[in-house]
Amino acid sequence: MHIVHTIKEVRAQIKLWRNEGLSVGYIPTMGFLHEGHASLIKKASEENDRVVVSIFVNPIQFGPNEDFEKYPRDLKRDSYICSSNGAHLIFAPEPSEMYVQNNSTFVDVENITEGLCGAKRPGHFKGVCTVVSKFFNIISPDRAYFGEKDAQQLAVIRKMVIDLNFNIEIVGCPIVREPDGLALSSRNTYLSAEERKAALILNKSLKLAKASLEAGEKNPSEIKRTIIDELSKEPLAKIDYVEVVDSLSLKPIDSINNKILVAIAVYIGKTRLIDNFSF
Repeated sequence: MHIVHTIKEVRAQIKLWRNEGLSVGYIPTMGFLHEGHASLIKKASEENDRVVVSIFVNPIQFGPNEDFEKYPRDLKRDSYICSSNGAHLIFAPEPSEMYVQNNSTFVDVENITEGLCGAKRPGHFKGVCTVVSKFFNIISPDRAYFGEKDAQQLAVIRKMVIDLNFNIEIVGCPIVREPDGLALSSRNTYLSAEERKAALILNKSLKLAKASLEAGEKNPSEIKRTIIDELSKEPLAKIDYVEVVDSLSLKPIDSINNKILVAIAVYIGKTRLIDNFSF
């Protein structure tokens, strides 16, 4: 496995692979990888001849009061996880490599970015779509792999690929959890021992909501109330949002008749965590 830092190097390697008739899978990450990322790399290695992982903490998807500067970074550790799970190339550019001076071109997907995390983090998905479209252009993979924990991001990327005619298959992969149910996230490292225990309330509240749906509940407001009531039992939890939306449009619904996404964002202390399930 190799690590490169420039667009020129990536394109040169991709060209060699293409000349050999090899397929390419791609996983975009911000680094500080965990078992969730490892599962994406493993799946990509099963379905492609070569696998590229980008490691890039993208400055333009962070808001002014978010955690860009303190976001965890450990390229050596990431390299071990990548090589152990079947990656062939890491692309780890600097911001100056990805964004030219006075960059003024962006990709912005409308409508499905208006709710959920998009409503709480203005400009976030504009930053995500811009950098992912740039990586798609640079790497030109056959398939790209995204975790379902970031459900809105996955929906937005799929819409962008359709709208902009990217010849790339987008593969969604299941949420990977700790044995106690907490969804894996690079931001889990921010949690103290007390906060880590408190964070279990996210999965617990979603399990109660899913049980209610399985029992026949069709009222989205009741599903939301179940989650909010459970989250409110945890003193360290501060709700950012609790939503029940259509799984395709990501718009709120009045009744549950089609496939839905139940999504939550909760602050545990100062750490914002997200989780979800589809039904």
